[in-house]
Amino acid sequence: MTEAVPAARAADEPWRDRGLPAAARVADLLARMTPEEKAGQLAGFWAMPAAPGEPVAPMEDDSHETAPSLEEVVGQGLGQLTRVFGTAPVPAGEGAARLRELQRRVAAGNRFGIPAIAHEECLNGFMAWGATIFPSPPAWGATFDAALVEEMAAAIGSGMRAAGVHQGLAPVLDVVRDPRWGRTEECVGEDPYLVGVLGTAYARGLERSGVVATLKHFAGYSASRGGRNMAPAPIGPRELADIVLEPFVMALRGSGARSVMHSYTDVDGMPAAADERLLTGLLRGELGFTGVVVADYFGISFLETRHHVAGSRGEAAAAALRAGVDMELPTVRCYGAPLIEEVRRGAVPAELLDRAAERVLTLKAGLGLLDGPPDPAAATAPDLDPPAHRTLARRVAEESVVLLANDGVLPLAPGARVALVGPLADDPYAMLGAYTFPGHVGRAHPELPLGVDVPTLAEALRDEGADLRVAAGGDVLVPDDADIAAAAEAARDADVCVLALGDRAGMFGRGTSGEGSDAPTLALPGRQADLAAAVLDTGTPTVVVLLTGRPYALEGVAGRAAAIVQAFFPGQEGGPAVAGVLTGRVEPSGRLPLSVPLGASGPSVPYLRSAMDGAHDWSTVDPAPLYPFGHGLTWTRFEYADLRADERAGTDGTVTVSAVVRNAGDRAGTEVVQLYLSDPVASVVRPTHWLAGFARIRLEPGEAARVAFEVHADRTSFTGPDLRRIVEPGVVEVAVGPSSADLPLRGSFTLDGPVREPGQDRVLTVPVRVVRL
Repeated sequence: MTEAVPAARAADEPWRDRGLPAAARVADLLARMTPEEKAGQLAGFWAMPAAPGEPVAPMEDDSHETAPSLEEVVGQGLGQLTRVFGTAPVPAGEGAARLRELQRRVAAGNRFGIPAIAHEECLNGFMAWGATIFPSPPAWGATFDAALVEEMAAAIGSGMRAAGVHQGLAPVLDVVRDPRWGRTEECVGEDPYLVGVLGTAYARGLERSGVVATLKHFAGYSASRGGRNMAPAPIGPRELADIVLEPFVMALRGSGARSVMHSYTDVDGMPAAADERLLTGLLRGELGFTGVVVADYFGISFLETRHHVAGSRGEAAAAALRAGVDMELPTVRCYGAPLIEEVRRGAVPAELLDRAAERVLTLKAGLGLLDGPPDPAAATAPDLDPPAHRTLARRVAEESVVLLANDGVLPLAPGARVALVGPLADDPYAMLGAYTFPGHVGRAHPELPLGVDVPTLAEALRDEGADLRVAAGGDVLVPDDADIAAAAEAARDADVCVLALGDRAGMFGRGTSGEGSDAPTLALPGRQADLAAAVLDTGTPTVVVLLTGRPYALEGVAGRAAAIVQAFFPGQEGGPAVAGVLTGRVEPSGRLPLSVPLGASGPSVPYLRSAMDGAHDWSTVDPAPLYPFGHGLTWTRFEYADLRADERAGTDGTVTVSAVVRNAGDRAGTEVVQLYLSDPVASVVRPTHWLAGFARIRLEPGEAARVAFEVHADRTSFTGPDLRRIVEPGVVEVAVGPSSADLPLRGSFTLDGPVREPGQDRVLTVPVRVVRL
């Protein structure tokens, strides 16, 4: 192992001067590096668990080849350390000590003394044993609350920074196009504006805490054919621009995110990892991104092993580097010796190696990593599940619960005899997605506790004081006849039944939801439909609680159940949040970020669709959802009145659209006021309507407020016939209401002037003002 040059011998090297601008430091450092050292900064290393001082073994890579050891890679420097906390159950203090030791060895192993960037997953919270588990991204979407999502992300980032982690692999900005896709549970929703607003808030919160946010997956991943993981994305340039890319445009502009991760999929035959037009021309040239592009795990290798657009590791490395991928994760396979060989034989210009290394070193400079490893004496064991984080997780969970239907059975009557049945009635995993530590790693360690307290629905209902009889029904895939009979018997003997159905998250087929756990239909997994039918046949009023990673078809349930409650993997505080809604302690205020279908056959069509993609008389198939995007009930009712909209504006102007919303019930409640726009005549086919803005407001009984949306003409822009973004003159219709299918107030305004091409500074959001009356 090469020892670092002592600082006393190199004190005159300008890159060591903390007073110099980062660009000057990086330029001087880069000039001193060999090609091998530059390539070292582009590589990751995934270490298997080891106590400080023990030998460090590498994680085997996806090709099942032997990965290089730490000693083999650190001599030239190292770009990233992969998931020191998120690979195995490690107590916080031990994990922090292990990371410090790895950083010491990385810094000591290269002649410049530079440590690595340490990254972790953080989609549902810092994915470490014992860290707070927050709700999943569809639950963020259900809150329609950007400020709360930003606060959550800042809390997640604070724990990561305290543990010595620099980068988080979140948020996911993929817009759901087919919820059969297993990774739906990682996505905010089906509308690009909602995804963009909340994804930007999450990235901004993470960056505010000092942790590098990673926007992913760029781009097209969630549009894969048939909802199958890593399948090709059969989308055209207009869908890519107007739906898939919009959340990335918003987050790149509004969050300060310093990293982007490429997608696994190919669009029109071009894998994202090898697409120079996407990663350089669009991302950097048009969108102005200046940070670091990291590979999704093994994504560079996949150019050789899965996409078959490269014949060797070197060819895969050359294609990815040329496209604009700066770092190989999780472990070096292509960006080591194979890349250097391509550079030396002239197949890859040396300038591209310099370009990527400069970007990585600039990021390291911003993180303070050009100043050496952290001081071990200053480190403490971080508290990864402090009370404030649990309180915040409870707030997000409570705001995310969606009441889909209610005939008056909810809230549960005090003193009612309640039967709680179903496979998820008494299961803590019911609250957790695949990218939580217990769901991702903990299942391989059944001898260990979850690491945090995750109350089950049964425990939470008992804590609420419910008179409860529990008849849990085993695994979601195989409730057997005995389980079904026991559930029906319990329901018959109760005043009301709560039936807990849904998913068991797991990776690559080890669950019904999660990465690689795609669904052939949107039918409830296993025999849960049979279970529901048996319970509903008893005649006992039944509340169906869905704890899922995706929406499921509710044919045979809707119309028969007394109430339906949807929660999308609500995290460690999800049990108390759902129980609070059932008993009435918590107001249901979530709204659907994903439409709920009626029937299970065929893909669900998102609300964002054209007229011919909806119901019409030339097709017998009606794709209308059972419960539409934006839908959700509460304990009160709201009335909408007095729509006002400016009559005209220029194609570069702004109009104000406002409406009065009144709480017409006898209980306080929260409404999510939604503004939709429509373009009745356009030069290309447009969606029938699209979400332009929203406001979450709480009103006391009888209280009213005027909600005013400031709509810039840019919010009507789209990709025109020649694939340029344009704003067209003409009539724009507006609608305001509580969901995409319940819009009682309608009007219009007219845009005057020439067709306009908005620039890179186009307006992306719709500011909202709320004036209480």
